[in-house]
Amino acid sequence: MAQKRDYYEVLGVSKTATADEIKKAYRKVAIKYHPDRQTGKSEEEQKEAEEKFKEAAEAYSVLSDEQKRQQYDQFGFSGPGGFGDGGFGGFGGGGFSMDDIFSMFGDVFGGGRGFGGFSGFGGGGGGGGGQRVHKGSDLRIRVKLTLKEINEGCTKKFKIRRKVTCSECSGSGAEKGSQPETCPTCGGRGVQYKVVNSFLGQMQTQTTCSQCGGEGKIIKNKCKHCGGTGLESAEELIEVQIPAGVQEGMILPVSGKGNMGAHGGIPGDLQVIITEEENDTYIRDGQDIIYNLLLDFPTAALGGSVDIPSLDGKKLRMTIEPGTQPGTVKRLRGKGLPPVRGYGYTNGDLIINISVYVPKTLSKDERKALEKMQESDNFKSDKSVLRSIFESFRRYF
Repeated sequence: MAQKRDYYEVLGVSKTATADEIKKAYRKVAIKYHPDRQTGKSEEEQKEAEEKFKEAAEAYSVLSDEQKRQQYDQFGFSGPGGFGDGGFGGFGGGGFSMDDIFSMFGDVFGGGRGFGGFSGFGGGGGGGGGQRVHKGSDLRIRVKLTLKEINEGCTKKFKIRRKVTCSECSGSGAEKGSQPETCPTCGGRGVQYKVVNSFLGQMQTQTTCSQCGGEGKIIKNKCKHCGGTGLESAEELIEVQIPAGVQEGMILPVSGKGNMGAHGGIPGDLQVIITEEENDTYIRDGQDIIYNLLLDFPTAALGGSVDIPSLDGKKLRMTIEPGTQPGTVKRLRGKGLPPVRGYGYTNGDLIINISVYVPKTLSKDERKALEKMQESDNFKSDKSVLRSIFESFRRYF
């Protein structure tokens, strides 16, 4: 089992932090690692965020309680309260669920059940009730990259139009001089409770408040600028770092640069979709790049050297062996494209397909020379050579 971290370290506060500083620090950490902020991330990243979300809840539960905090400061995890083992966080040992986390700390997020309207990790959720915290929608843009930009990585700037917090009401949705009022139906909880009789006895159920829609507040005097949504449209210049090695169709998420959520909610993400420009020199095949080299007949027969263009603009000198056949494939290791964000793998290869150019017109002297060569056994067709060319193509494709 991983060693538990100091609660003050988890929330990023000092041991002399006030109750208000602890509450603000917890709010910041909880929003950062909240399940609805992990959309599009890998399973491993979501699992890590879940653990940090629970860790922060555990730290806040102890440090926000004066008696528990005093006990923790004096004894640490091994004190009489048993902070080090048992259930969620070890305190009390009751086995806390994600629903308990959302329920316990509603005061941090404005009353009621706090994040009750969020989905939670792994379906744990907030139990289907509580004040609703809106998440803004995601935005999508396409960026077209050259092969050079893909090889080196680049920075792109875009102007996007997105929903941001209303400048007139600061996101409350209420007209200046007024404030949203506590919903009289649910008392600000965002949920309505109902007791029903069943064969198991009386049971309490809860549903989203029908009057406030789960927000816990109602707006009587709506902001004229935003119509009560707490949002306005604005143009923003966004700078995006494109890593080297990206491929057609990849989506790069830019966290928090989508539309802002209504009434002080959290923003969605900006999704940058990668497209590639066609290249006149190379054909891309994953991390490999393919270059078609056309040799003149004398060089193919006699051998020599040729310059091959590389992705970084430099020339690569390659030796041509005497008697090089059409269809020969050469591979220059590591001269292809890099892997996305490194990941410990090597670059792809530069693959060279060799063809031999046969001129359509000949001078008299050239024709005579070729007719003379035609009589030589070395220039007569050889089935073994044809088989060799066929095998070269088959190995590659």
